[in-house]
Amino acid sequence: MVALAPPAASFAQITYERARSIAGDPPKAVERLILTDLPRPAGKRVALFDGRTLAGWSPWLGYADPAATYSSGTVAAPIGTSRDTSDDFAVRRIDGKPAIWIKGQTWGSLTHRADLRDYHLRLQFKWGERVWAPREKLPRNNGLLYHTHGKPGEVYGTWQPSLEFEIMKGSVGMFLPVGPAVRARTSVAFDPSLYWPHLRFRTDGRDVETRNGSPTWAIEAASDAERPVGEWNTLDLYVVGDHAIHVVNGVPVSEVRDLAVIGPDGSRQPLTHGQIQLQSEGAETWFRQITIEPIRRLPRIRAVAPRP
Repeated sequence: MVALAPPAASFAQITYERARSIAGDPPKAVERLILTDLPRPAGKRVALFDGRTLAGWSPWLGYADPAATYSSGTVAAPIGTSRDTSDDFAVRRIDGKPAIWIKGQTWGSLTHRADLRDYHLRLQFKWGERVWAPREKLPRNNGLLYHTHGKPGEVYGTWQPSLEFEIMKGSVGMFLPVGPAVRARTSVAFDPSLYWPHLRFRTDGRDVETRNGSPTWAIEAASDAERPVGEWNTLDLYVVGDHAIHVVNGVPVSEVRDLAVIGPDGSRQPLTHGQIQLQSEGAETWFRQITIEPIRRLPRIRAVAPRP
């Protein structure tokens, strides 16, 4: 999640009441979602991780002190690529198989060079043992960023503009736009049980636009489908054009559409392709079996009656 704390003064004013005014009264029943009508691959499946090296991946590191990431008074330059990153990102073996190891102590990302569009991406992740300041007492945090564009470090000196498939303990699959010019639309319901942002994805919810720095910036996943710490989780990301679906361990948890970038003149340009980033943001994380295959349409999300 690209936010340790609200980065702008306006975020301090985001309250329970504001969220409720946006989404209305909370639904009476929890929505249970299933994924149906899966698309057939339109081409060959390709591995983005060769199991031996970080070939095809480029590292970038933010500030030496991650606590400076959201500080308006930051004067130091990000680390970028100015130091050896082999102690930040590496290929190591775990559970008898190779995986990409991300230390998490210094914030940043690994960006794959491929410019991707209309695809089904699948990967597995699990948490490591270590967590780091300034997030050592907060939920473990990382992220899969997609439709990446722009310059390295353009967002908070640490990431590139993109859309986020959140990987955070208790919130895997949550959606956030990364960067002030990135936009998307989705449907939400008010959930008073959430500490923040009080808004959760719901298929029959109110339509909202998400943007960085707004009350609708982060939209919580429809449900928590993550497995216990120490177990592997499978994430599926389906993207066709400016429309995406997030799936966690086979459970659809978020759907966003009208992905776009707002130009300096206010024009809206659909965002339909880009690279992916694997974040480093305070928690040791392992990634493996990263594959992608082309698709021509999205699966469908269907709400079913809750279990008695």
